[in-house]
Amino acid sequence: MIKRLFFIVFIFMLSLPLLHAYTPFKELNQPASEFKSDNWLNTSALSLKDLKGKVVLVEFWTFGCYNCVNVQPYIKQWYKDYKSKGLEIIAVHSPEFGHERKIENVKQYVKDNAITYPVAIDNDFIIWKQYANRYWPAIYLIDKQGRLRYRKIGEGDYAKTEEQIQKLLSE
Repeated sequence: MIKRLFFIVFIFMLSLPLLHAYTPFKELNQPASEFKSDNWLNTSALSLKDLKGKVVLVEFWTFGCYNCVNVQPYIKQWYKDYKSKGLEIIAVHSPEFGHERKIENVKQYVKDNAITYPVAIDNDFIIWKQYANRYWPAIYLIDKQGRLRYRKIGEGDYAKTEEQIQKLLSE
């Protein structure tokens, strides 16, 4: 009986990381969360109220993330192609490692890589938690009324993401 109980507890303990990994995201088609950050690059602080009537692409990233760097050319191109049509990009920099927490390092990366869209510094993971995000990179699209409408985790599906941008801009 004790062995059986030990086995059950052991299996449960092994499954805890999996349970955490499947914690639900903030639901789609719900109001998006605000961008609470004291530090912004390339802009003054932005709010959803400021962005009402625009489609907003929220990108969770960190400059030391290989996958985030691979997504960056697409984000830049979408900003170039769709900003004049009503797209805004908020790059939420949420650091994975200590050197990524230093704002001067983020500023230098933004400058060296010609990132011109707004960057919110999220060192305390406030925005990350509000979006119930768990991954780098992650892309969320917010419609013109301020509702979450699309989520993409990781690299790839660029054509699908661009299709969603176009769809939301046309609404």
